[in-house]
Amino acid sequence: MRLRSLHCFPITLLSVFALQTPAQTTSPLNSDQTPVFTANARAVLVDVVVTDSHGNPVSGLRQQDFKLTENGKPKSIVFFEEHKGAAVVPVEIPKMPPNVFTNVPIAPQADALNVLLLDALNTPGSDQSYVRAQVLEFLKTMTPGTSLAVFTLGLDLRLVQGFTGSPETLLTALQDKKYGVWPETTTFSRSPNDDMDDRHQVTKRIMMLGGHSDAGVDAMEEHQQNEKAHQAAQRADVTAAALENLARYLARIPGRKNLIWFASRFPMSFFPVANGNGALPVGRKTGGLAPSEIARIESGKLKETADLLTVSRVAIYPIGARGVETVDSSQAQEWDQRSAAEGERLERAEIADNYRTMGELASETGGERITGTNDLSKAIAHAIDNGSHFYTLSYAPGNQKMDGQFRSIEVSIPEVKYTLAYRKGYYALDFAQTPAQSKNSPEEKTPSVVNPLQPLMMRGAPSSTEILYGVRVASVDPQPNTNAARVGKNTKMAGPVKRYAVDIMIRWTGVNLQLVAGGKRTGKVQVELLAYDRDGHPLNWEGETLAMNLAPDMYAAIQHSGIPAHFQIDLPSDKNVFLETGVYDWETGRAGTLEIPIE
Repeated sequence: MRLRSLHCFPITLLSVFALQTPAQTTSPLNSDQTPVFTANARAVLVDVVVTDSHGNPVSGLRQQDFKLTENGKPKSIVFFEEHKGAAVVPVEIPKMPPNVFTNVPIAPQADALNVLLLDALNTPGSDQSYVRAQVLEFLKTMTPGTSLAVFTLGLDLRLVQGFTGSPETLLTALQDKKYGVWPETTTFSRSPNDDMDDRHQVTKRIMMLGGHSDAGVDAMEEHQQNEKAHQAAQRADVTAAALENLARYLARIPGRKNLIWFASRFPMSFFPVANGNGALPVGRKTGGLAPSEIARIESGKLKETADLLTVSRVAIYPIGARGVETVDSSQAQEWDQRSAAEGERLERAEIADNYRTMGELASETGGERITGTNDLSKAIAHAIDNGSHFYTLSYAPGNQKMDGQFRSIEVSIPEVKYTLAYRKGYYALDFAQTPAQSKNSPEEKTPSVVNPLQPLMMRGAPSSTEILYGVRVASVDPQPNTNAARVGKNTKMAGPVKRYAVDIMIRWTGVNLQLVAGGKRTGKVQVELLAYDRDGHPLNWEGETLAMNLAPDMYAAIQHSGIPAHFQIDLPSDKNVFLETGVYDWETGRAGTLEIPIE
């Protein structure tokens, strides 16, 4: 990390970067008084969706209407706020010149963000096609301004489109021939009832016709069951890892996140069953897993994943990709009566088990299980509407010890028959060491330097607007020779590149500039560039710390133009690039970020 003194930095007065903050309504969740679920649990934050007997949101409730307990002990609610899903009012911003961008918000930040997870890992190709068609249908009628991001899950988690309120942007991203959403098949994406397929039945039938004993047939079935258990464990592992990555992606983004998860089969439920004294072990759904696989999955790592979802305020809305399900034993009709009965029994059991798992995922995170409909487009709209009307409650836990134990939460509205959906508890894990931070080695005598912008500059993350700034990105003319040394921290970047000049002008009122002796102003700002490809893989990066020591005349100048920063960076010229930019004030901890597409 380089340190540059700004007192000798030349200032170019670019009027386009002399940003004026438009009139806007800031979400109360961004205010300093809002509690945050922190690592040491000084405050626990609970979002509560309240609906009446018809499933409609209930508004106008007061703080005193709610009662809250942790592990059966009453707690005082210290913070209360109602979110009504108010319509977003756009803010007019002057049109930017070519190649100029700004993170000045065009609308207030939403109380709740929505994430579509299209799960190909746990969904057959035919069901994926149906889900895709229904999602596209929803986007054609989506209310502009609805904050939505789209991910897919195959062998790994992939970002299709970061948060945006533009239906047109989402439609374009989903239908992109290379990076969009298309049916895919993985090596172990078969659901449990897929093992009642032709191969299984044909093998069994051949053995029976060949005179094999019942013991031989049973041995074959046991082998296939073990194979199925191993396959189910693989799906569960990959799914849990994807949810963890998603939770880390969302962890630094304020507000409630509604995870609308499409899958034909949900491989496991790893949230605890809440009760007055704690919880049962995680992973209570066996899903055909062998005891050894269950023990492996019910490890502390899975507990950490569950709590990452808690810290990130993720409420799960599982939606069955198969719509309304009925038992179909047609595959077994041509076989003997025993096979047909077995196939029907297993299919009924799987449907019931999956239905139960969906309910557990929703209930334990404050979401809602959505079943019994073939109109998945309508299901998305319902999930978004349900997750946008809620109450935020906060309390201080009596036990401040971070012992890893589960703390159950119960919220009620006495003497009124409403339905309440909320997270049923949390693990008291210590998240002081975030993914962006690394523990010091024993030989280190001073704390490690942590880049505070790293978690805010992930591909597709919403723009941070605590510090407003403008950016001009233009290719350098003339371009350097092909054998010239690469510019940027990734000097080993392969392939053809194009060099860009990046000029940033930071609104001075967002930075804390302290008055010191001699009438000078001092401050320290971190400025970063990080380029990704469409899949979120880093390509090149650049950044430095600006140490400002401003004489009165220079301070007067930046009040008209802003605080300048200039970089050059090489980016691949043979692919689409997304350039994340970020500014961080070391004095206040405020940040601003902006993603810029480079075609």
